[in-house]
Amino acid sequence: MKLHKALIGIVMGVALGVTAIVAPLPGEKNVAEAAWTQSKADKVIATGRKYMGTPYKFGASSNTTAVFDCSSFTKRVFKVAVGKSLPRTSRDQAKVGTSVSKSNLKKGDLVFFKASKTTTSKRITHVAIYAGNNKLLHTYGKPGVTYSTFKGTSWEKRFVSARRVL
Repeated sequence: MKLHKALIGIVMGVALGVTAIVAPLPGEKNVAEAAWTQSKADKVIATGRKYMGTPYKFGASSNTTAVFDCSSFTKRVFKVAVGKSLPRTSRDQAKVGTSVSKSNLKKGDLVFFKASKTTTSKRITHVAIYAGNNKLLHTYGKPGVTYSTFKGTSWEKRFVSARRVL
């Protein structure tokens, strides 16, 4: 009987130890989930990159890939890459997912901007995808779909918020 209780104690201790190693702490992702999210982010960036140079047109329909505006681009990329449906406008996209600080941006995060670095308004007028390595993947003006540097540029000065939707 004592041996039986001792074995049960050992088995329970091992089980609890394994659970503690495998189970993430509250609010943390486990390694497999983090890898899955990273894989999705890589798909988002790869899909967006396929549209490099596609012309910008304000108000472009989300049903075309001949031209994009910033939010039709993010809407298309997330839907094609990972099956994620986003709202049509940048302001509505800024309400999806979870808030992320500028210092915690990860590849695949949506980044939102105001019209001017000098305005005090926080009215969102642009959205981009954080591509990692201080780069934004987005579309605007003459370059169309392009990469831009984020930190230390006017983009950073116009930053309003960021959201993690993956």
